[in-house]
Amino acid sequence: MVPANRVYLLLLIGIAIAPILAMVLGIPASIAIALLFDVLVLGLMVVDGLRVKRDRVQISRELPSRLSIGRDNPVVLRVTAANTNAAIEIRDYYPTGFGVSASELRANVAANTTQDLTYTVHPTQRGEFDWGNIQVRQLGLWGLAWDDWQIPQKVTVKVYPDLVGLRSLSIRLAVQSSGSIRQRRIGIGTEFAELRNYRTGDDLRLIDWKATARKVGAYGNTTPLVRVLEPEQEQTLLILLDRGRLMTAKVQGLQRFDWGLNATLSLALAGLHRGDRVGVGVFDKQMHTWIPPERGQNYLPHLIDRLTPIQPVLLESDYLGAVTSVVQQQTRRALVVLITDIVDVTASTELLAALSRLAPRYLPFCVTLRDPQIERRAHTLTEDVTDAYVRAVALDLLAQRQVAFAQLKQKGVLVLDAPAHQITDQLVERYLQLKARNQL
Repeated sequence: MVPANRVYLLLLIGIAIAPILAMVLGIPASIAIALLFDVLVLGLMVVDGLRVKRDRVQISRELPSRLSIGRDNPVVLRVTAANTNAAIEIRDYYPTGFGVSASELRANVAANTTQDLTYTVHPTQRGEFDWGNIQVRQLGLWGLAWDDWQIPQKVTVKVYPDLVGLRSLSIRLAVQSSGSIRQRRIGIGTEFAELRNYRTGDDLRLIDWKATARKVGAYGNTTPLVRVLEPEQEQTLLILLDRGRLMTAKVQGLQRFDWGLNATLSLALAGLHRGDRVGVGVFDKQMHTWIPPERGQNYLPHLIDRLTPIQPVLLESDYLGAVTSVVQQQTRRALVVLITDIVDVTASTELLAALSRLAPRYLPFCVTLRDPQIERRAHTLTEDVTDAYVRAVALDLLAQRQVAFAQLKQKGVLVLDAPAHQITDQLVERYLQLKARNQL
């Protein structure tokens, strides 16, 4: 039981009127009246607190089955009031280190009703975390006392990669594969999909004259038939994700590795959705995890379960070793996407040599996760000497990255350099373009 602010206010009023009563009734009488008033207030507070215990609210917590890293995940506290109106304050013991939209929730719940209170948590690490009990305070009917107690709600939750983003991407890919979208993409690809009537604007080279002649002979319809082509399927997509020292740095609140893992799973989803065989390797100074290429959308949950527990380490990455492992296990031509970061030409010599080894037998694709803060500092003018030195270093880093990328492109390596928090969308879009252009 905790006294409410109204109790302190009443006690202060009793102290304030004591001098007035002393002037009128005398000091002994004023002291007696003041004490009697204070005892009455405290007694009413105790009674008010005991009444609350009989009418405590019921609270349950509803969590997503899987939390997504870097996303605002909703948490619902369902409050059910008893036979009286309830003024409550709730503090949920969420895992330490999670960002929250509201650390304390307040509400007035009408008698015999249920109300949902929602707040969001923002995890910045993957793994298992313990959620504690729910601390509740409920104000008495007279507003004199708070009943303070805990509701047992301990539970262990798991934080996964960005599952919310994967669901959104899955919906977008499904829409793109619908009939209306496919008709607008006529002629893109090499595999035959279907025949349809010629429409204004279609490529004349795609008219199937033999099929048109058969149709004219059978039905007398003179509308030419056009071949609808789709991107080739059952190709191989290999994703190499660096988990070495460079991937431990934090960018926009998450480690580079987490951004890279989100991009890896999104790219794998796109590849599986397009009918390709997808394999994933995670490496540092050696190949830490190798998942052989398979096809089928049911393969994605397996990738998520295998990759979620992996964390980055403070080790230098062996790019040549990772590429050698791929070459030994994958003899057919494949799109090899390596997700990492580049500091400068000197530090990236091994990366350049490794990716150069893949060309021209494979199609190498280097994806780097840029830190937007470095770019902002490089393009922010300043008159402060210290800030000027910082800007000079940022400009030099960006210049050296561009030199490294130029060397990669000269050796036939595809390059994508984007801010870490934007890499997923740009990587998936680039992959879909490669498929549409039949570059693999």
